[in-house]
Amino acid sequence: MKPIMIDFPDEFHTERLVIRMAKPGDGKEVFEAVNASMDELKPWLKFVQNELTEYDMELAVREAHVQFLSRESLRFLVFLKETGQFVATSSLHNIDWDVRKFEIGYWVNTRFSCKGYMTEAVKAICDFACNQLQARRLEIRCDTKNTRSKLIPERLHFELEGTIKNEDLSADGSEWRDTFIFAKIQ
Repeated sequence: MKPIMIDFPDEFHTERLVIRMAKPGDGKEVFEAVNASMDELKPWLKFVQNELTEYDMELAVREAHVQFLSRESLRFLVFLKETGQFVATSSLHNIDWDVRKFEIGYWVNTRFSCKGYMTEAVKAICDFACNQLQARRLEIRCDTKNTRSKLIPERLHFELEGTIKNEDLSADGSEWRDTFIFAKIQ
């Protein structure tokens, strides 16, 4: 079966969060969150190394929407259920539909960090991947120096399978970095 023919919900909820696919028009909120979170995101994410505009974020959101519909990559935006405020983004990417393998990526709006929202969202996305997508393998990769990011797979009982040495350059391209690979097998 072609992935585009796989039906599954594009929105689900946790106790505190609404998690849904990125949609046209979401770029403004994502842009504002990126700007508010720049100091925390810049060491880890390549896409924030250059100045971004609201147009750039809207373009990225629309591209993510199309990729979600085509099942190439599944980017979710995370909102507070009570207020509708944008909290984070997380995605299932580097998808292998034959194996049912998904990599999980995420970043949180600094205004909402250290409140457990990212762990709650990633847990829900893991459950979604296992229950709705029949995931057999979930991976979380993170820079070994990103101590806050690695807490999420540790809290969710992912197994640290290894460290890839000199696997990537730092977000600013100035030095070689090592990458942790955490996995959960179903």
